Amino acid sequence: MADKTTIARPYARAAFEEARDTKQLEPWSQALHVAAAVVEDARVRALLDNPRVTPEQLAQLVSGIAGPKLGEEGANFVRTLAVNRRLPVLPEIAELFDTLKDAEQGVADVTVTSAAPLAARQQQALSGALERRLKRTVRLHCATDPALIGGAVVKSGDLVIDGSLRTRLERIAYELTA
Repeated sequence: MADKTTIARPYARAAFEEARDTKQLEPWSQALHVAAAVVEDARVRALLDNPRVTPEQLAQLVSGIAGPKLGEEGANFVRTLAVNRRLPVLPEIAELFDTLKDAEQGVADVTVTSAAPLAARQQQALSGALERRLKRTVRLHCATDPALIGGAVVKSGDLVIDGSLRTRLERIAYELTA
């Protein structure tokens, strides 16, 4: 079976193009996440593989639980996914949609893992520096990992900047033993 992301990609792109054309990126994003949350529920997930449940029943179930957040376009999208037996990949579709939306809006998600919690001033300074480097608006996500000893690791997509003391010490140890 194909990778879930591979299956989800054309659906995410289609939803994104529709949302972009109608200037409804944020409502579509919210609707997809609500529908994805419904599909991730264990009770609903059990019904997705049940051959006795028709695609129309699945679409009605997801649309009914998601409620008005979905809207008519979202309900049609869920119906299309149900008919094609693609409801299980809805969480991946929502994630890919958000990636496309962020790229369109010039937003980059950046994860900063530091040895100690960053102060608000440090977060602002780091965010400003990253915005200049990435030429995008930065959405900063901070985490701590005492194993880094000191410094930080910055990740955004394929970009990784490892300024941790642990990595520096590992490099020194490698150079000394090599």
